[in-house]
Amino acid sequence: MTAPARKSSPPAPIAAQPTLPGVGAALRCRRLAASAALLGLAAFAHPPASVRVERTVFLMGTAATLVAEAPDRTTGLAQLERMVLVIEATEAELSTWRDDSVLSRLNRQPLGAARPVPPSVCGLLGRLAAWRQATGGAFDPAVGRLVEAWGLREGGRRPTTAALAAARARTGLRHLTVDAEACTAARRADVTLDAGGFGKGEAIDRVRDALRDRAGAWLIDFGGQVAVAGARSDGAWPVAIAHPERRGAPAAELQLSAGSLATSGGSERDLTSSGGERIGHILDPRTGEPVGRRGSVVVWHRDAFAADVLSTALHVMGPEPGLAWAAARGIAACFLQAAAASDEVVFRPTPAFATRFALPRRR
Repeated sequence: MTAPARKSSPPAPIAAQPTLPGVGAALRCRRLAASAALLGLAAFAHPPASVRVERTVFLMGTAATLVAEAPDRTTGLAQLERMVLVIEATEAELSTWRDDSVLSRLNRQPLGAARPVPPSVCGLLGRLAAWRQATGGAFDPAVGRLVEAWGLREGGRRPTTAALAAARARTGLRHLTVDAEACTAARRADVTLDAGGFGKGEAIDRVRDALRDRAGAWLIDFGGQVAVAGARSDGAWPVAIAHPERRGAPAAELQLSAGSLATSGGSERDLTSSGGERIGHILDPRTGEPVGRRGSVVVWHRDAFAADVLSTALHVMGPEPGLAWAAARGIAACFLQAAAASDEVVFRPTPAFATRFALPRRR
């Protein structure tokens, strides 16, 4: 399946700054402590030369906090409104919680029928396929049938062997054909796509594109993913990284002046079946099984879409193979694990992450 790549980056990695296919699911949990209280936004004095305005909205299935700096309040509020409109337009295309979205309609298309999709979605499908290939299938958003089999939107359940086999047979982007020139898509099997592993990152990048020529720093805190454009007038944005076992508690505070931080992992947001079995809410597309390990992984990338995808893929891979894979590609990633005998958190960063961020030292 081929489609036009996002214009921002060619598909090739470099050591200092990762540039992988389509930079710009498994369902996964976003692990950033994503609240204005943790960010401490209200605790900083505003220099007289700029005004900082904030708005909280419910979009893409979660509460999002938007913050903008501007010369005056009217300009700042107009910028926040522009950000909301861009995210709403993205939601109208990608949300699988809405029956009328582009993605939901694609999920219901008759098998073999090639139907037009908007150019933005056509290009997105090509980038998703490139990331699936780059991660060896650890990232693959065509997992909707697995989500249904495990009851991840219904409280969780263990499927029968036959039901799981049937869901696996209808999983994977390999069952989707995209004609990049005609901008059409066709399902060859009854697969369904889920935007949980990339939708928020895509929305943030579209906001960045829409505001590229406008002055003023901004932040989006998007329920597990934080992105900024420039430092605040009084310095970098402080971003709290959640404890890998207790999402509401911060494990570290990082200073962010560019790009995006995205976190995936399993903790209290995992599900419990009626039989008492813990079911991870992030699925491994390669096996069809939930990712059951504890701990989390945080990824920094200049493009929010890439950070979103990578945090999911690395959590699916696991710490050992994930660290090796990310380090070999110059990706800034860090695995977090709660220490067995204490309340401390063990941080395992790649060289690129350790160079970019100061992490707490173990006592």
